[in-house]
Amino acid sequence: MRPQNSSGSANVHEARTALGKRLRDLRRQADLSGRQVAESLSWPPSKVSKLENGRQTPTDEDIRGWTRVTNSEGETEALLASLHTLEVQHAEWQRILRTGLKPVQQQLYEDSLKTRLFRVYEVTVIPGLLQTPGYARARLIAAARRFVANDVDDAVQARMQRQEVLYRHDKQFHFVISEAALRLRLCSVEDMLGQLDRLVSLSALPNVRLGVIAFETAYRSSAKHGFWLYDNDRVKVETISAALDLRQPQEIELYSAAFEELASVASYGRAARAIINRVIEDLAAELPEDGE
Repeated sequence: MRPQNSSGSANVHEARTALGKRLRDLRRQADLSGRQVAESLSWPPSKVSKLENGRQTPTDEDIRGWTRVTNSEGETEALLASLHTLEVQHAEWQRILRTGLKPVQQQLYEDSLKTRLFRVYEVTVIPGLLQTPGYARARLIAAARRFVANDVDDAVQARMQRQEVLYRHDKQFHFVISEAALRLRLCSVEDMLGQLDRLVSLSALPNVRLGVIAFETAYRSSAKHGFWLYDNDRVKVETISAALDLRQPQEIELYSAAFEELASVASYGRAARAIINRVIEDLAAELPEDGE
């Protein structure tokens, strides 16, 4: 298997660097110094350096201003196209969630309607399509705290609506989750028990394949983070700061190979349910007995 660190954020950095190089070339062709460009646009001199070296992503207005002062306005549309491709590939959560949590859930629902085969690997969380309202609420409240959103109730409802696709027979779902995702305390014990019970139920759906990788399993490859494969068209990866939307064939091939290796060591059917039930028993033991 090829190293996982060759994709995702590395390619985003390469795209930003390539865009910066194109801006530098236009400046040099105009025989302007970085300071001259900065003064013409009323920018601090450091901004020019950051843009040209890929340390800062330009805005649409930055691009238009740059081509204006370098007398290269014929390049504006091509540069904007490159910028927008970069924005699709690497979208910062602060920007994605500026209109709230619900629009993100609605977009995910629309993406789900277009997808026939879902392949999902999660290390630390239960996948959104399998979440109960209680678990979903806890996760969305955590996101709201970080990004100052105030539409948690609407977002939970939208996430539950999205789960309608699980019952469509024209779609196939293959989930692989680690035992850590079953045990991490991301909600109350009561909500987690309800979540685990739902996993047991959903694992019986004819179009859902649920695999669990137990703690004692010997991994064949390094599993650095969760990811979602939508058909053979795109890969979505969530980081702390941004959402990556990867569509290059070599990246899809890389993540598909990673998923197959992870799926090959997971437990399914009765064996998967046995792992889940073991966690249920451990959690249930923490609840007070009746009358206490």
